[in-house]
Amino acid sequence: MKASGVIRVGVWGLLIAFLLKPQVFAPAFAPLTQHDAPAIYDQGDLATLAWAHLGLVLTATSLSALLAIGLAILVSRGPGRAFLPMSRSLVGIGQTFPPVAVLAIAVPLVGFGIKPTLIALVAYGLLPIFENSLTGLSQVPASVLEAADGAGMSPIQRLWSVELPLARPLMIEGLRQTLVISVGTATLGSTVASQGLGEVIIAGLLSDNSAFVLQGGLITGLMAILLHDAVGLIAQRWQRPVQ
Repeated sequence: MKASGVIRVGVWGLLIAFLLKPQVFAPAFAPLTQHDAPAIYDQGDLATLAWAHLGLVLTATSLSALLAIGLAILVSRGPGRAFLPMSRSLVGIGQTFPPVAVLAIAVPLVGFGIKPTLIALVAYGLLPIFENSLTGLSQVPASVLEAADGAGMSPIQRLWSVELPLARPLMIEGLRQTLVISVGTATLGSTVASQGLGEVIIAGLLSDNSAFVLQGGLITGLMAILLHDAVGLIAQRWQRPVQ
């Protein structure tokens, strides 16, 4: 096994071990506590919170991808090109407004919990996927498109069999960016009662327990790295010549 593979397995093993048996790591976090405070987060199950956090991120990223890729396809052809400037403005709103501001606007509309967090994450994740998808679709060589038309492909067939496969590497890169952004941003969801790793960080800040803050940050950071790495591995295995 290559060194990168060993490191990858080691990181996965470390994260899983900590989530399943966090008390084993208590001695490592004990120096960060004061006044006999607990060294390991004890106000909920870390594995459950991590799973909820991951589910929220994957759901939001999937919705962002559907919206962003669909919009990129629409504005990259025919009459839809006229809507490109407006589309860029719309998907850029999520990056213009801080996630906290989006949460503050969404809570009065949909209430507390997962809904406002999903709205913020979807809005914040649109731009990377949209721009990468648009770039990928725009860079398909004209000669390839002409060959597809000459082969008698319909516009839908050409899109599905030629354009999307050629644009896929850039689309996946946009997806990776959105995943990493969403993992960190999702921690803010705990401020509006959305279950996730933000609970651990907030609990640490409120109780002045650096051990809790570090645990929430470490799990969040490792999750972002592992998701980025996993999507990269999937992309490598998925690449194949266009048939």
